[in-house]
Amino acid sequence: MSHPRPDEFVPPPECPVFEPSWEEFADPYAFINKIRPIAEKTGICKVRPPPDWQPPFACDVDKLHFTPRIQRLNELEAQTRVKLNFLDKIAKFWELQGCTLKIPHVERKLLDLYLLFRLVAEEGGFETVCRERRWTKIAVKMGFAPGKAIGSHLRSHYERILYPYSLFQSGANLLVPDLASKMMHSVAAADPDKVAALPGDISDAEYKPHDLAQRQAALSAESGVPTRRGKRMRLEASCVKTEPDEPCENRPNLRRRMGSYVAKAEPSPSSPAAASLGTSPGCPPIWSSRVQVDLYVCLVCGSGSDEDRLLLCDGCDDSYHTFCLAPPLPDVPKGDWRCPKCLVQECSKPLEAFGFQQAYGDYSLRAFGEMADSFKSDYFNMPVHMVPTELVEKEFWRLVSTIEEDVTVEYGADIASKEFGSGFPIRNGRLKVSPKDEYYLNSGWNLNNLALMDPSVLTHVTADICGMTLPWLYVGMCFSSFCWHIEDHWSYSINYLHWGEPKTWYGAPGSAAEKLEDVMKELAPELFESQPDLLHQLVTIMNPNTLTAHGVPIYRTNQCAGEFVITFPRSYHSGFNQGFNFAEAVNFCTVDWMPLGRQVVAHYRLLHRYCVFSHDEMVCRMASKADVLDVVLASAVGKDMADMIQEECHLRDKVHKMGVVHCERAHYDLLQDDERQCIKCRTTCYLSAIMCPCSPGVLVCLHHAQELCSCSPAGYTLNYKFTLDELYPMLKALKQRAESFDNWASHVTELLEAKMDQKQSLVAFRSLIEESEAKAFPENDLLRHLRQVTEDAERCASAAQQLLRGRRHTRCVRAKAQTKLTVDELKSFIQQVCSLPCSISQTALLKDILERVEDFQRCSQETLAKEVPSVSEIQELLDAGAELDLALPELPPLWGQLERVRWLEAERSARSQPASLTLDAMRQLIDRGVALAPHPSVEKATARLQGLLSVSELWEHKARKLITARPRHRLETLSAAAQETEGIPACLPQCVLLRDAVASATDWLREAEIMQLESHIPAFGALADIVSRGQLIPVKLDPLPQLESLLLEAEAWKKRAAEAFLSKSTPYSLLEVLCPMCEIEGGAAKRKGKKGLQHARKKGSAAGHDLLNDVERALTKSQDSGPAVSTLTEMRLRELEAVSLLRSANEARLQPGAEHVDPRVCVCLRGPVGAMLQCDLCRGLFHSGCVPEPQGADPPWLCPPCRRSERPPLEEALSILDSLQQLRVSLPEGHALNFAVCRTLSWQRHVQQVLAPCGGGATPTEHRPWDSASPSLDASGEVCLVMCRIFPVSPELEELVLEGLLLPVMVPEVQQLHCMLGNVLATQQFSFYFHFAQTVLKTFQQEGISVSLREATDRVERKAKRRGPRAELRDRAKKAKRNEGKSPEDDLGFSSSSPLSEDQEEDWSVCPANGCLQPEGEEVNWVQCDGRCNQWFHQVCVGITAELAAKEDYVCVSCAVRDGRMAH
Repeated sequence: MSHPRPDEFVPPPECPVFEPSWEEFADPYAFINKIRPIAEKTGICKVRPPPDWQPPFACDVDKLHFTPRIQRLNELEAQTRVKLNFLDKIAKFWELQGCTLKIPHVERKLLDLYLLFRLVAEEGGFETVCRERRWTKIAVKMGFAPGKAIGSHLRSHYERILYPYSLFQSGANLLVPDLASKMMHSVAAADPDKVAALPGDISDAEYKPHDLAQRQAALSAESGVPTRRGKRMRLEASCVKTEPDEPCENRPNLRRRMGSYVAKAEPSPSSPAAASLGTSPGCPPIWSSRVQVDLYVCLVCGSGSDEDRLLLCDGCDDSYHTFCLAPPLPDVPKGDWRCPKCLVQECSKPLEAFGFQQAYGDYSLRAFGEMADSFKSDYFNMPVHMVPTELVEKEFWRLVSTIEEDVTVEYGADIASKEFGSGFPIRNGRLKVSPKDEYYLNSGWNLNNLALMDPSVLTHVTADICGMTLPWLYVGMCFSSFCWHIEDHWSYSINYLHWGEPKTWYGAPGSAAEKLEDVMKELAPELFESQPDLLHQLVTIMNPNTLTAHGVPIYRTNQCAGEFVITFPRSYHSGFNQGFNFAEAVNFCTVDWMPLGRQVVAHYRLLHRYCVFSHDEMVCRMASKADVLDVVLASAVGKDMADMIQEECHLRDKVHKMGVVHCERAHYDLLQDDERQCIKCRTTCYLSAIMCPCSPGVLVCLHHAQELCSCSPAGYTLNYKFTLDELYPMLKALKQRAESFDNWASHVTELLEAKMDQKQSLVAFRSLIEESEAKAFPENDLLRHLRQVTEDAERCASAAQQLLRGRRHTRCVRAKAQTKLTVDELKSFIQQVCSLPCSISQTALLKDILERVEDFQRCSQETLAKEVPSVSEIQELLDAGAELDLALPELPPLWGQLERVRWLEAERSARSQPASLTLDAMRQLIDRGVALAPHPSVEKATARLQGLLSVSELWEHKARKLITARPRHRLETLSAAAQETEGIPACLPQCVLLRDAVASATDWLREAEIMQLESHIPAFGALADIVSRGQLIPVKLDPLPQLESLLLEAEAWKKRAAEAFLSKSTPYSLLEVLCPMCEIEGGAAKRKGKKGLQHARKKGSAAGHDLLNDVERALTKSQDSGPAVSTLTEMRLRELEAVSLLRSANEARLQPGAEHVDPRVCVCLRGPVGAMLQCDLCRGLFHSGCVPEPQGADPPWLCPPCRRSERPPLEEALSILDSLQQLRVSLPEGHALNFAVCRTLSWQRHVQQVLAPCGGGATPTEHRPWDSASPSLDASGEVCLVMCRIFPVSPELEELVLEGLLLPVMVPEVQQLHCMLGNVLATQQFSFYFHFAQTVLKTFQQEGISVSLREATDRVERKAKRRGPRAELRDRAKKAKRNEGKSPEDDLGFSSSSPLSEDQEEDWSVCPANGCLQPEGEEVNWVQCDGRCNQWFHQVCVGITAELAAKEDYVCVSCAVRDGRMAH
């Protein structure tokens, strides 16, 4: 027997075929219900009527006219259509560039460009495949045999055809020429001798032009809407190849044989590139003049040179050099050419939805038959009746799966029988029926009657639905096909082939519907991305072999003339016609379809697909005729209606909760279906709907009541057909009709005659007996038989229950005295139970026990036969045997084998993992081995463990003594012992500690040796680290005492320096004090709150710590102090700059010309009161009670933030530095002290040079404030301040004083310079009071209060004198509710809204805002105006939050009006 080729179609298995007798054939619905359990497993089945059943054909073959559909076979198959779409894109890409796509042949077959393109993309792209030489791998994946150098051919074809398209897709063709050239060079790097050649007019026999033109030849100018592919390219009629002597206008080109194609007409060779640039014979060429050449320049390089290589786009007239494109073109294209921009515009247009196009004109049935027979005979070159069906089937699937051949056929599908007449005879029809054929008028198998018979649910649908209640006609020809689909509403369908050649069917069961959909979406995702509802359009097929390979069960059949094919609910089916034939089909629904009918409505609602009819309307119509319904149908309708009422009740309740109060009865059954569709899901409404007055005629179902419109639900109207009270009586009538004796009798008969897989439970038998007693049914043979069967089943059930209960009991208690059941007894009892006509609940459990017993016995024999089975295998068998609780002889041997194998595995596992084999583990294993039954393998393993245990105990004792010995042993002794322990295959903790100690000591000695070199001066941190580590190693280390002594000397030096420079409870470290200041704090900067100040301090502190860390890192990593000195110098410059800025800011606050300056001073951030102290470094003012007062006669006084060091004398610092020179340790503090001393000495020499002209010193001068600055009145009554100094001070002298105050040590020159500049302090003290008085005066003048400057100045001085230390102590004792921020006027006792009063006290609880709320509490938030007034307001009074006050500036209403900020 020959095997089929890999690509040859293999027919699926056949579906069931039924041949009913005349008695069975009499009632079609009874017969369908009988075969349904078998047929629905395959989705489709075939029914052959009795031989004498031959209805006459009622259509007139001459008068029946129809317009068929055009089907291109290779566009039907999903995967082939994807390839064709890809080839069309490639062909369009090259055609727009003046080239014709030619598909190459490889190994005598066309190359699959789509597969090649996809595989190269999956491997990382063309460059990656070339660089890593993966072309042979790709060739194997494409099905080519290895070893034939196919990879090089594939590379050449890809580079020639697909690589430019790949660059176009990635956008690389729009790159600059340099980058494009690099890309081309990277591609050619794999084969530098080979140059890529782009497709052009190459007469190569190996290439076949892509027949894109031929694929559009079927589209004529007279046709209506062109197809999707027809819109892409319009061709001249002369390009279409026709058969000889066949007029193109009358006959479509239906036959496309292999190799027949129509190539695109080549452009005229007399059209050079210059012609495409727009030249004419009357005009000179563009290169004859420089001005004309500049009109055409390359948009990439901007040059107009190389005119013969300059291309002009036929779409936008842009110019490009051929060598500037990516990839470069070797020659000028002969045809039309598009630039990269036009390519993007043309190729990015979306694809149109695929669909069948109608033919050019209509056919009569006779004319279509002549055309169909001619096509088939010509194609197969033999008479139509001699072509085997197997050959046609294989050829069909070959054609739909190939791109080389483009075969077009026509199919007359979905022809309405109501308009053109049915093939079956009907009453009052066009065909007069003879008396002998009148039987067929009323036959149930007449498709005009089948859908409208009483058992059919569709009889209760009033409208005539073409294709469902009214048959559709189908006229086929060879290869015409119907694609994968399911029937509307998942209904049944029946198809009858009146005459003609067979029709081949393929079907899948309804249970595999979702699987089929998923497979098609997985294999052709591109189609579903552009057309998500593709399977609902009946335009796509897929090879049954492909579906079967992915797990979808597919069945087939050949329907011959006079045979029926029935499809079952939700079963996908497809097929094709073997030749010219005539078929008729209709839908119907039986009782078993009712649950699916409601399910499909919900499914359509999710898909937003319209319903063919209203399911609720059909159910209500059946319920209104409950008294005449069949009892079985009444039962099914009752269940469906109960679900319908429950859902409707829930939806109406939901709508009422939304707020819909208006209700109105509506007769939706009088409207057309399209007039009562939900605008959201397109469901046909019947029971109820929601409408809104804003949109007349628009309605939604209750499921989408919230999506009707944006109006309030109170204005909606609930239209209803029935009230709920009207629906319940209809449901009750259905239930009463279903409860009848006939229903009971049929049910009993079905139960007694049921086969093995259809048996009902014992509960069903009991319920039928109880039902007969409740309804007082008369005694009869059926009832007696039912009782006898029920009694027998109950006895068997009781015995089975006792057996199972005993098993559960023994599993829990394990009673030794209880007798267990044997296997033979169990088998006998199960046979008795299976012979019953009913199924008891314990049957499955008993069968399961028997199957498990047999499996256990078989596995036990296999396991016992093995020499060394696994522990898990034996344990699983023992667990399974224990659960069975039967007398199993295999259990005792298994238990003995389990213990032995488990111990041997534990012993092997322990020896294979020495790291976890401890002494205790070895002792436990030995004890377990001794307790086992004697066995050679166990005795051998026990002896091996005992020897290892003895050696391990000996060495553990030795290692413990070596580690804990005092004095400690030398490294050589411990190292020799550690080497001997390495060969012991066990986990010995003391030996591990010994080896770790040897390794640690070796590393430590290596580091200590480096540290003791003469040329190496260790850092303090490294020294402390190595000493601490050495003290923990249990080995005698000779360098350790020397290093410990050196560390103690370094720590003693640091302690001495700290005692000299650091004060008690100082927050600074010694390094921070010796280095220049990293952050400068002083004065009383204005702040919105504590968070802002804290953030600023943290930010400055972080910057300072970074510099300190730089110093420490520089001194730690290197013995050279150069990097540290550089960092210290940078810190010194920053320190001088920061102090200078702070001094300037504090001095500016005291100048009389400064406006809007925050008067808060000191560390308490309050105004100046009483005696004030001024820092000689930062020039900040401080209350005498807030800071320590100066000591001594008249030294330079520094505020706490500026004084960080105790400032010892220079001699003491030099002594400390000198002692550092004797240490061989590098300390960061030592380098910092050396820098500070050098800085001090340098400053001292500079001061001596400056003071030399003055005699080397100066004497203090008496402070006279009014001598240095005195106020006077000018002619206009204003006060002016005349500043004069006691002696001129140069900037150089001031800078020397500043740097002297910053020194961490004390030198006498600082005192001398301070005495020389002492009078400056008095001047600044008076300037502050005078400036403060000016600020107060301006504030009252703005408020309209008349106050003189002299009065304000006197008041400032009196207030300062009146607020002495006692007032300050009282202010400090105030609670937290007193806000820290207050205006300068409050400090002086003035109020902005009242005249001056000496006795008036400041009011801290009232802010200047109009209508102050006077908030109370432990904490009141204030905010200060950032305008001119600088007043403080309660945050709650001005309407801002604490977060807003901290982030943004606040300007009060008065300042905003004054500055013009309140405009709009």
